[in-house]
Amino acid sequence: MSFLRTISNVLMHRTTFLRSVATTGRVCLSSDVATQSQGVGSTTLHAKFPGALEASFVTAPKLALPENIEPIPIYRVMNNEGMIEDPTQEPNLDEATIQKMFRDMVLLNTMDKILYESQRQGRISFYMTNFGEEASHIGSAAALSPDDWVYGQYREAGVLVWRGFTISDFINQCYGNAEDQGKGRQMPVHYGSRKLNFVTISSPLATQIPQAAGAAYAFKLQPNNQRCVVTYFGEGAASEGDTHAAFNFAATLDSPVIFFCRNNGFAISTPSKEQYRGDGIAGRAAGYGMAALRFDGTDIFATYNATKLAREYVLRENKPIVLEAMAYRIGHHSTSDDSTAYRPAEELEVWNTVEHPIAKLKHYMIRRGWFNEEKENEFVKSVRKQVLSQINQSERIPKPDWREMFQDVYAEMPKHLKEQMREMEEHVEKHKEHYPLKDFKQ
Repeated sequence: MSFLRTISNVLMHRTTFLRSVATTGRVCLSSDVATQSQGVGSTTLHAKFPGALEASFVTAPKLALPENIEPIPIYRVMNNEGMIEDPTQEPNLDEATIQKMFRDMVLLNTMDKILYESQRQGRISFYMTNFGEEASHIGSAAALSPDDWVYGQYREAGVLVWRGFTISDFINQCYGNAEDQGKGRQMPVHYGSRKLNFVTISSPLATQIPQAAGAAYAFKLQPNNQRCVVTYFGEGAASEGDTHAAFNFAATLDSPVIFFCRNNGFAISTPSKEQYRGDGIAGRAAGYGMAALRFDGTDIFATYNATKLAREYVLRENKPIVLEAMAYRIGHHSTSDDSTAYRPAEELEVWNTVEHPIAKLKHYMIRRGWFNEEKENEFVKSVRKQVLSQINQSERIPKPDWREMFQDVYAEMPKHLKEQMREMEEHVEKHKEHYPLKDFKQ
């Protein structure tokens, strides 16, 4: 029956085609398939090409030049003196929430300073600070649900701070000891937490972005879904092919994912002016058919409002969005970098004082009567004491059992891995004088 139905449809379309030719005297081509829009004194033909359904016909060529496109504006709520510029945009968060925002930023900043020095002393192999971007972490995390999944790059430690990752969690990971949730398998600052819905960070740039698009699509397929996915990345990572693939997948599959770009001005030593020529990263969204919003990433309230709006949008519309947090990376890219070689100290000074996100929120809190200098100094001392104490403890904790390298790939270890582990055990036993076995958990 289906075969007969197909033949019938073909004959019907053939009859329609012949009638059209007989009536008009010509064959209808794709360029003739158009709709007419009547205006006063004019008629506009809208083409119906499958690849550009909303485009109109014109009779003269006109280049679409990038300089003729208006740049996406930067949304902000608070200026550098902590004043709300438009009262309707104040998020009206209570004092307890504001205090947590501020203290989480201070904790992250304090911990960064000590762990950076820890690497310089040779106590850990690598570290990356978050100086200047604390507001983009804490502000966005505060606007998300704890059930939302996070795919980070490597400079979003503040998201974990907000969700409850402890000082001991951070330091044990950096020292790669037996208490590290990642079992010592990752480089320092490559955090992850199943409990906090934070997917473990991987070193290769942008690999997390298509993963996030896929995870969001999976969430959408679940009945009564109330979770979205946010993936963080820098403007340098946005030059990777994985970012293009993720944008296109998310747009065409309508995935509820927030693409959160931290545009801090530098891809390691490459300034953004050499990284791209268009209107940043948010400017790319329209080309993929996605919504976008650019905001001041040093303004914690603008970050909070933007992320809250984005979350509501992606869950309501089941569509992706690109957020671009404009900030400035105050620290070196990592402990492997020396940023004094490619930017002036005077430039850094402005962003480390007047435009610093912690300073802006402090000014706001002073205006509200919510800041106590003495209590804040005591808090910083307390954090320093906790971090230094934990470093001493973490250094004494042995490394994970070396057999861990064979585990956690399969639910049940296959025969070939069991054989490899047995061979390794025999080798270590035979040559144990050459291995620091006392440093490993037995």
